[in-house]
Amino acid sequence: MRYPRKGVTSRADADREPISVQMLWRLANSFQPGAPINFDRVFGGSYNTRSALEALLAHAPDFYYCYPGRNEVINGIPKVKRGHKHLVWRPDLPHENGMSAKIETEVVISELPAPDVIYDAIVPAPGSGSDVDLGVDVQRRHSQIQVLLYEIGKQFGFRTWIANNDRGIRYKGITLGELDGVVVSLEDENVISAFDHAVQAALTIDCIWFKNQRFMPAVIEVEHSTRVTSGLTRMKKLQDRLPPYDNTRWVIAAADEDRKEVLSKTNEPQFRSLNARFFPYSAIEELYLLCQRRKIRGVSDEFLDCYMEPCLPQLKAA
Repeated sequence: MRYPRKGVTSRADADREPISVQMLWRLANSFQPGAPINFDRVFGGSYNTRSALEALLAHAPDFYYCYPGRNEVINGIPKVKRGHKHLVWRPDLPHENGMSAKIETEVVISELPAPDVIYDAIVPAPGSGSDVDLGVDVQRRHSQIQVLLYEIGKQFGFRTWIANNDRGIRYKGITLGELDGVVVSLEDENVISAFDHAVQAALTIDCIWFKNQRFMPAVIEVEHSTRVTSGLTRMKKLQDRLPPYDNTRWVIAAADEDRKEVLSKTNEPQFRSLNARFFPYSAIEELYLLCQRRKIRGVSDEFLDCYMEPCLPQLKAA
């Protein structure tokens, strides 16, 4: 329940917000013994119940709260300041159950951009048309996310379709269309080619994952510079030309700060059949890093749901 807050002063009027399985999985993947984590960063500022989940864990025997130092560089001079509250998992040092406990740490958190996610040079395709209205930085970010989605898909054993207008972008010295595991022609994908006009509708979708010539785990639109409605419209057009695929996720990938707009647009009546999911950039980068560091294998496609937030209100258990 969420109260007190504006307009809500009693339990009877409070909203009931769930702590989802996706939240728990995403959090569990973040913890390592002795490493402080910040809940807002783990969840990218998403999920209304993240503070409640943090409070619950803080009272569990294996968790402590701490205030790591914060490394800042001001006028070229590095300084360490007191940081924000973090939780740290210490299974080797349990405290009394039901009590919160503070622990000191010498860890210093850098406020500088994380160097872990490194992109090789990405060059816009000549004559693509998209460089007319977009700056290089905007176009580059969109391409970076497409590359991360391709790399994630490869780790899961998916083949990836890249939108026709983006296939000429260069990455690792070759075009995206030439990368190993990138679908050459949608005519070769039975889950789409067997249905009238579906191939045409899919050509400009930013990213589509295919598996075993039988499944389409995700259809993804990256909305970095365009309005969310345009991506939803393209996905809806494709959905209308296909039979209902229970295992297909219809996904909007966007910056974390665009969450409110994504949830608003996906709940409009004309798009509700997509049952869309929000894949924030922070979650994409987190999953990419996990794939690169751990070379995950043996997990089902449902593991993706830990990183994608359902946009439609979920039915509450009776």
